[in-house]
Amino acid sequence: MKAANSEVVQPKPGNPGESLRQAREARGLSVAEVAAQLNLTQQRLNQIEAGAFDKLPGTTFARGYVRAYAKLLELDQNRLVMEFDQFTGADSAGSDVHSLGRIEEPARYSQSILRLFSFVLLLALIGAGFLWWQERGGYSAGLADLGLEHVEVEGADGRTQVHSLAEPEDQAVIAAQVNEPDAALPLPIEGEQAEAATMTEGEEAQLAITDSAAPAEITPLQAEAPQTAVAPVEPVKPAAGEGILVVQYVADCWTQVTDANGKVLLSELKRKGDRVELTGKAPMELRLGFARGAQVSYNGEAVDVSTHTTGETARLKLGL
Repeated sequence: MKAANSEVVQPKPGNPGESLRQAREARGLSVAEVAAQLNLTQQRLNQIEAGAFDKLPGTTFARGYVRAYAKLLELDQNRLVMEFDQFTGADSAGSDVHSLGRIEEPARYSQSILRLFSFVLLLALIGAGFLWWQERGGYSAGLADLGLEHVEVEGADGRTQVHSLAEPEDQAVIAAQVNEPDAALPLPIEGEQAEAATMTEGEEAQLAITDSAAPAEITPLQAEAPQTAVAPVEPVKPAAGEGILVVQYVADCWTQVTDANGKVLLSELKRKGDRVELTGKAPMELRLGFARGAQVSYNGEAVDVSTHTTGETARLKLGL
């Protein structure tokens, strides 16, 4: 009779994930709810409950997931960790098992640093925008302090015109510089003058001899007309506290005249050959866009504007 050798079959260690699944279902919790509380995906949680620990990122992490899961369900953490070691054949001696909260802590810390950096960057952008706005405001205020503003002027026809004190000066300087060379060009000759201009030198010489030989005829009216002396014109004297400003233009020039009350007496572009005579309360402020194109006199006395000229413009007060 043969003796049968009976083999002792060792029971297979239990899956700690199955214990966790049963405890979860007993509490009426879904996979999504538990995964959200553990900051895990539903796929990771299903792998833990199915015992597929080899698909998790390392034994230490898997052990930490089991401990955190047991803690959430208020189970014995040490018992489930021991079942995990027996089920996976891992040795927990000397291993540093961290809870899930500590595993997720580096990621949370990095997110906090990123949020802080974004907040600081946003503050820097806001500060830079505020400084840019302040600089633009200061620049506009500086232009206003220089007197570069708009003024309203009443024209001769009763209409009110608005002029910019900055642009006309530059336009007048450019217009005067462009028109100034044109003044030296000869005017076209028409009619008899054109025929005289085409005469030859011989004809001009013969015409000169004929004119010199002919006696000058004096009419009786010219001989008898008495020569009357022309009385000198006395300069107009201004009233007390007022001044008379006269400007003769030899080139295009933008001009603005303001009296002591701040009233704008003139603000427009004057053309070559124009003449302006203004009376206002002294002192009167004169601004010229093209100073070389104007000849100024105040109360009958010539005024040298060159000492008040900067570039092509001049600004001076008369009657101080």
